[in-house]
Amino acid sequence: MPCPHFKITIVKRSQGQSAVAGAAYQSGERLFSEYDQRTKFYNKKKELVHAEIMLPSYAPPGYADRATLWNAVEAVENQWNSQLARRIVLAFPVEVPKEQYLSMIKEFCQEQFVSKGMIADFAIHDKGDGNPHAHILLTLRAIDEHGKWLPKARKVYDLDENGERIRLASGNWKCHKENTVDWNDQKYAEVWRHGWETITNRYLEAAGRPERVDLRSFERQGIQQIPTVHLGPAAHQMEKRGVETFLGNLNRDIRAANSLMQSIRSAIRGLQRWIADLNEKKQILLDALEQAKEPMLSDLLVDYFNLRNEQRSDWSGKAKLKCTVRDFEEVKRAVDYLKTHSLNTVEDLDTAISNLNQTAAPLRRQLKQNENRIRAIAQIKDAAAIHAKLKPIHDTFLKKNFKLTKDAYASQHKEELDAFNKAVRTMMKLNGSTAVDFSALDAEFSALQSGSAELRTQLETLQPDISALKNIRKYIDMVLNKQQLSAPGGKTPEKESVLKQLEQLQQEKSKHKAITPMNREESL
Repeated sequence: MPCPHFKITIVKRSQGQSAVAGAAYQSGERLFSEYDQRTKFYNKKKELVHAEIMLPSYAPPGYADRATLWNAVEAVENQWNSQLARRIVLAFPVEVPKEQYLSMIKEFCQEQFVSKGMIADFAIHDKGDGNPHAHILLTLRAIDEHGKWLPKARKVYDLDENGERIRLASGNWKCHKENTVDWNDQKYAEVWRHGWETITNRYLEAAGRPERVDLRSFERQGIQQIPTVHLGPAAHQMEKRGVETFLGNLNRDIRAANSLMQSIRSAIRGLQRWIADLNEKKQILLDALEQAKEPMLSDLLVDYFNLRNEQRSDWSGKAKLKCTVRDFEEVKRAVDYLKTHSLNTVEDLDTAISNLNQTAAPLRRQLKQNENRIRAIAQIKDAAAIHAKLKPIHDTFLKKNFKLTKDAYASQHKEELDAFNKAVRTMMKLNGSTAVDFSALDAEFSALQSGSAELRTQLETLQPDISALKNIRKYIDMVLNKQQLSAPGGKTPEKESVLKQLEQLQQEKSKHKAITPMNREESL
């Protein structure tokens, strides 16, 4: 399946980040930063496939040079906490030929960014490990017709009902800021994701591939699936070496729960669709049968048994006997199940399937809630460990009073400060505080694991009922579509109307009764 990765971030000076460094990283070029007077170089020769800068019509031609462009961007941003650029990392589908990656990314950048006035600096990376992807670095300021950077926002004075400026008690005029462009609007994250999704699916279709990508979350797609936890490089390498990790075991539990829930959900939906179709045909069935009464499920199973015998009329005696005994045992188990559960009519079967779904649905919901909370606890504990480890570095950063020393320290400890800030965000989002009660979390984690194990056991106990109902559905379907059993080469013939099928079934039943009458009770 195509990888649905599409990540958007902002390059922030307050976090010690640099647009020049970002451009050097993705392009593999050696770039000199005029802001901090340092050379940025990250050797990407082995994985770099292509790098290019796409300019809008008003941009100066000199910005086609990477060092000129991003030094100009950093020069116009004079605040210590300026936002310098927008970075997007997206995955290419391995199902699309590699030579089409360049046209895909250029089409996406032109349509979504360059046509709107942004400068797009992109690079395609591919190590040959099945993870081809692209880095896109975008400018945040618009450019006027003279090639000059426009301000990100402008001051607008508030007016009263007479169209006059409003003076505040301080003597200043009341005003507010308005963005020059709306590129930072959150709606564009959805627009850009959908744009890449559309292009990816178009190229997949052109390549004759059945796969499609959907960049929405599982929840927005309506998929009842528990997302796995990001392992991180350390845990990922340990898992590759065969060493089990806490997060790796958690992901395996999540995948097992997803597989179990999907299996039960698919089986129940299939049964529900079938029973709905059977209900639509019931009136036709009543009109077509000899007796003006609703068909009994046990009668239809006997018809299935007789039909199987008819299909083996030209078999050898030994083979016919062996398969007849097998079919007898299968039908007997199905009839016993119907008797045990007092299932006689289609309505009874419909009720049984509905009850089964009502039993399974709350178990699936609770299991999903438990696994999501287990996942959150694991993320809280992981973030707390990182927070404790890197807090001294962050505290030292806060104590730096001079801008140059503070920026230098932030640049030197960029990875640690980024990881610390990410850990803080995670704990605030999932825990509400950076103070973590590990004993309470451990107790909750153990209780949730026990609860999930019990829920999985309860779901597994439903499997025999699901299997029995699926077999009953198969037997009755074979009766209503008997021509499928005798089609040449095992291929399904063109479907006939249900009424015609039932008429032919009745004719064959009458013929069979006239030649070899069979007592239903004796057959079972």
